[in-house]
Amino acid sequence: MPVLTNIGILYTCAYEGGQAEAHPIKNAAIVWEKDKIEWVGRETDLPDQYQHEEAVDANGGMVIPGLVECHTHLAFGGWRADEYELRSLGRPYIEIAKAGGGILSTVRATRAASEDELVEKSLGHLQEMKKLGITTVECKSGYGLNKDDEIKLLNVYRRLDVMQPLDIISTFLGAHMVPPEYADKRADYITLLIKEMIPYVADNQLAQFCDIFIEETAFTIDEAYTILSNALDYGLMLKLHVDQLSAGGGAELAAELGAVSADHLEYVSEKGILSMANTGVVAVSLPLASFYLRQPAIPARKLIEAGVDVAVSTDFNPGSAPSYHLPYAMTLACTLQHMSPAEVLKGATINAAKALSMHGDIGSLEAGKRADFAIIDAPSVNQWLYNFRGNQCTAVWKDGIQIV
Repeated sequence: MPVLTNIGILYTCAYEGGQAEAHPIKNAAIVWEKDKIEWVGRETDLPDQYQHEEAVDANGGMVIPGLVECHTHLAFGGWRADEYELRSLGRPYIEIAKAGGGILSTVRATRAASEDELVEKSLGHLQEMKKLGITTVECKSGYGLNKDDEIKLLNVYRRLDVMQPLDIISTFLGAHMVPPEYADKRADYITLLIKEMIPYVADNQLAQFCDIFIEETAFTIDEAYTILSNALDYGLMLKLHVDQLSAGGGAELAAELGAVSADHLEYVSEKGILSMANTGVVAVSLPLASFYLRQPAIPARKLIEAGVDVAVSTDFNPGSAPSYHLPYAMTLACTLQHMSPAEVLKGATINAAKALSMHGDIGSLEAGKRADFAIIDAPSVNQWLYNFRGNQCTAVWKDGIQIV
């Protein structure tokens, strides 16, 4: 039964106390048995029964729960560096998408990639992500946009979940865009989604969530209602890409349908914020996407003050957020979203776990929860996110086993 000692400061990130209360403990210790936490507290209060157990030295570092990456598009073919140049010169994202770039560009590359190629590429990303202190990763499909290629992506995630130590949480995003072959027959694609793709995904347990992109270039509110209602009928939980590039009533729909989270929300309405607060929908902020697309940041202060739990994630994808560096996204959340470092830390731990409906198991350092935690070379969360230094994570445990 290992005991991590000589911890300079530990943040339990327990859910209680609101977004700003990360529950720090100075000079802490943590005890775990196999994959579960047994005890957390001040080292001077360590119970007698743990005094002679195997000690692991944290060297005065900061200990946090394993980071929960609750919104990524992990598996994709190719990259889109050429579009980055165009956006740098002022071309709007929607204009690039309408010209055949954007998501549809990645769809072409992903369809051309084999399952093995996607596994190998994604595995490389995960190897780097774990070094940052990330222990759980949500992964979306959405770059296949036909039955075979969407299943290919979800099979990639199923394989990755057993190939490496991080937990992989799969989301079906077949309603990312209408594929070009259905451009003039949108209704037929929606029928394909609800009659074939969603039933297959649910029956074969290929995903826990169903997601959709509601936007001018993607799906309407009415189309989303039809698709998501069908997903609910098949037992899938809901996550929605909404109000990213324009106000569209997506937050209100997420609340109406009982979604676990509404993601992006740069243009969320006051009514949408209130609806989310009243129904417990988590707001997933994606500051890297706001940064890369030069969009206004999510109004995090309004959401927090209204009582909405705000999570922080990267939106890792080849177009609008081509980075899996969650600590960098956390620093941007402080700067762009006017969140405190403690609020951001809870956003990337317990609130991100809630955005995956996993907050009873991961996301905080409490007895009975999974022994997922990381040591950071910083004296406080304020110093860590303020003095950005690439990667300050020195060690990571997943399910009680050291993986970094």
